[in-house]
Amino acid sequence: MHRRKPDWLKVRLPGGPGRARVKAVLDRQRLHSICQEARCPNMAECFREGTATFLIMGNVCSRHCLYCNVIHGRPAALDENETDRLADAVAALDLKYAVITSVTRDDLPDGGAAVFVRAIAALRERVPGCRVEVLVPDFQGNDEALKQVLDAGPAVLNHNMEVVPGLFSRLRPQGRYDVSLGVIRHAAQDGGVAVKSGFMVGLGESLRDIRGLLKDLRGAGCGHVTVGQYLQPTRDHYPVQKYYHPDEFEAIRKLAEGMGFGRVEAGPLVRSSYHAARAYPDGRSQHVMEHD
Repeated sequence: MHRRKPDWLKVRLPGGPGRARVKAVLDRQRLHSICQEARCPNMAECFREGTATFLIMGNVCSRHCLYCNVIHGRPAALDENETDRLADAVAALDLKYAVITSVTRDDLPDGGAAVFVRAIAALRERVPGCRVEVLVPDFQGNDEALKQVLDAGPAVLNHNMEVVPGLFSRLRPQGRYDVSLGVIRHAAQDGGVAVKSGFMVGLGESLRDIRGLLKDLRGAGCGHVTVGQYLQPTRDHYPVQKYYHPDEFEAIRKLAEGMGFGRVEAGPLVRSSYHAARAYPDGRSQHVMEHD
């Protein structure tokens, strides 16, 4: 059943000089952004502010999650010059904080970890002082691949759980809850990086499910969590089961804060990278600082 969006979910389409500038840079450097691929509702605001979340390793994902609008199929070969063009784009946009994510590349032995490492190094060389947040896949539980990325020294390591554990097998059939939680735990044990995760609501979960996921994330060492409303990209995707009211998101925020998360973003339009730079004004999270 198709549910009509409530008023609080209506947003303006992207426009204006900020959007044109970001799009022009992405087009010139032949780069993708998850903002466009996933039809993010905050694209207008972020593009106006001159920011974007860069999508590396192409725009075709090796997995098929039922809620995701990114193309799935057989990914193309890696573009060896992509990370250099990424660094040029960040320099052209004069970014002080860059968010880099990727499609899932189960076809690569290391899941693409080496490309994240090259991207971080390229940014460090081309744009000194720019802080980097990486939003990584689960690398199929390959701890060595994750360690390579952590050793490269990003300011923030983000891995999204996306959905509560009871919905994993249905909506993320090629993923595993324990593997994703393991990414968070491993990154937190590293000790030198802020650890972040996020998930969506509106897919059929209960408040008990939400509480359980938050508890698991906090227990794994996650210090920053984002919670947003699932929006069905097309009629072919998994249908929305519920639209949460802003007051319900406020209750989730207070629940998470009560569990000890250093930073909580919860709201209908919240996405993993929304206001990411504002959360880490000095490149480190409250959670990391509290444990120094």
